[in-house]
Amino acid sequence: MKVRAMAGSDEIATVYIAELEGGALVEFVESVQPPVPREEKWVLILSTLIGCPAGCRFCDAGGTYAGKVSAEEMLAQIDFLVRRRYPDGRVPAPRFKVQFARMGEPSLNDGVIEVLEKLPGLYDAPGLIPALSTIAPAGREAFFERLLEVKKALYPEMFQLQFSIHTTDADRRDWLIPPKKWPLPAIASYGERFFDAGGRKITLNFALAEGMAVDPRVLLDHFSPGIFLVKMTPVNPTCRAGENGLSSGLDTDGRGRDVAGALEAAGYEVIVSIGELEENRIGSNCGQYIGRYRGGEDAPAGGYDYEIREVGSPAQ
Repeated sequence: MKVRAMAGSDEIATVYIAELEGGALVEFVESVQPPVPREEKWVLILSTLIGCPAGCRFCDAGGTYAGKVSAEEMLAQIDFLVRRRYPDGRVPAPRFKVQFARMGEPSLNDGVIEVLEKLPGLYDAPGLIPALSTIAPAGREAFFERLLEVKKALYPEMFQLQFSIHTTDADRRDWLIPPKKWPLPAIASYGERFFDAGGRKITLNFALAEGMAVDPRVLLDHFSPGIFLVKMTPVNPTCRAGENGLSSGLDTDGRGRDVAGALEAAGYEVIVSIGELEENRIGSNCGQYIGRYRGGEDAPAGGYDYEIREVGSPAQ
């Protein structure tokens, strides 16, 4: 793997573009959460696929798919970021999150399991928290069974599993997330098995879009507030969201707070995660710099407007 370019801000987030063997390009990210310093919380966001076949309506990683990132290439993404900051491999942050959530649905790549098995022995990182975000594609039950085994053996208290739900309206959920996927009862059943007393609750993620229902009664039919929490995030201003007419139902002006209040009244722990607005320009959440890096007619016209710098150039 060769890191070719980077964009972003060292104080918030930096996106890196890497070339894999064969010439394919992927992105990976490091970020912090101001005002929390890197020494207290540091987040790495990895790509697991070259593009993504899922085609979710507000994610710019979809639309093209060219295969899986190998376990060695995923580990190389982590090692590049760790050694750049901590050459001795000692990561001091009490919250060091390694998140499988950049390009690609991670459950479509069995190499993710291999990475999770190797990761604890690679660095002196007592704050390590693996995090996996998934739409729970149908037909990947064997992957999730292996994930359950690895979590129980290596990360009983420090694993963050997140299911992308986005709306409790089944028809709208199918539109937002086109692939065939687990229904809510199947997600609930697996989450109950995955959860360990004293460990982290299972996250139900809602990237809250205007017009997408989030009904606490539907959630309570399936998900115990003692095992599951709800995380609400904005719909980021991606190119794909704009093409599909999706706008955020959550912002810093108070939109979406009534939804959060209703969920809290139903007994759920609710995390409202809006983050730094500057991240939208960096594209560190659901952005996609590869099209701009390649140039040509497919380069995105909007968003993600930080300068792309060649790694190793004077501009770095």
